[in-house]
Amino acid sequence: MTEPMVVLLVEDEPLLSLDVEDALGEEGFDVVAASSGAEGIAKFDRHKGALKALVTDVRLGLGPTGWDVARHVRTAIPTMPVIYVSGNAADDWAAHGVPNSIMIRKPFAMSQITSWLAALLDGGSSSPVPVH
Repeated sequence: MTEPMVVLLVEDEPLLSLDVEDALGEEGFDVVAASSGAEGIAKFDRHKGALKALVTDVRLGLGPTGWDVARHVRTAIPTMPVIYVSGNAADDWAAHGVPNSIMIRKPFAMSQITSWLAALLDGGSSSPVPVH
């Protein structure tokens, strides 16, 4: 039996969160979902032994941003794959994103997240520029 691929999804837009969660589920990923940066950090701390990757929006309302969540995750697990999604913070990725991460601009096709996630989990390298 193979180990489940559990992904932490941090997204504050409920409909988008459900869409991404469904897309990941269809590709065989288990999802731990959070709707804020603070909740994402708490769920990471609670489930970090099981989590294999982080998919996070950058702007998450009040409190910690997606940048903050990713830095927290990488402090504990330096090699954790990170995919950021953003509509208007993508240009800040080089300055604020963690190394070896992916930026996907909104709006995006769900296949972009699932393909990049599969590639990162299979040991693929990240893109040197944001994915459009």
